[in-house]
Order: sequence, then structure tokens, then C-alpha cells
Amino acid sequence: MKTLAFIAVCAILGAIARYLQALVVTDIVGGPFPWDILSINVLGSFAMGFLFFETLERINVSPEARTGLLTGFLGAYTTFSTYTFGALRLLEHGAFAMGFGYLLGSVVLGLAATTFGAWLSRSRSGA
Repeated sequence: MKTLAFIAVCAILGAIARYLQALVVTDIVGGPFPWDILSINVLGSFAMGFLFFETLERINVSPEARTGLLTGFLGAYTTFSTYTFGALRLLEHGAFAMGFGYLLGSVVLGLAATTFGAWLSRSRSGA
């Protein structure tokens, strides 16, 4: 029950963070390309790679809090459904190159950010 409470609270915070970031990025960049979703996916991927190992190998947190952070917060913050919806919006408007570029860019940049976050966590002194 404690784990579920952590997940629920962290998911609320992750959803709020996602919404606020989307507003800020859209206000700054605008345009048809879903920069808001791409920025959320890349930052969330980095955070997953970094925090997974930080909370496993370096930072002493309870299993419940770790699950709340990784599953609750990051699960609500980055969602695949909005990633694919962003691509669908572009494809439906005939922006095929932009849509497929967004799909590929999200996967490549997301994987790179996850890898960088994991590398950064593991390469810090004291590991």
C-alpha cells in the first residue's frame, strides 16, 4: 500500500511537471513541430537513465520512494501515447518528413539521453 501511495503522489507531480513544461516550451518555440513533447521525452529519458542508477547505486532511498519516482513521476511525465499523437498530428496535416523525422528523432535522442544519464551517473566519482 505504501508503494501505491508513493506512485500516486509522484504521478500527480509528474503530470503537473509535464503540463507546465509543455506550456513553457510551446510558448517559447511554437510552430507545428511538437517540440514540447520531444523535450519532455528527451528530458524524461535522461532522468530515467540517471535516476535509475543514482537511486540503485548511490542515493539511499526506500524501494517505495524509488518506485514512486521512476514509475509514478517519470511514468506520468513521459508517455508514449502523446509521442505517437504528436506524430499523428503532423502526418494528418501532410507533414510526412517532419512527422517521420520527429518519430526517429525522439527514439534516437531519447536513447542517447538515457545512455548519457546512465553514463553520467555511473562515471561520477565515488561510484
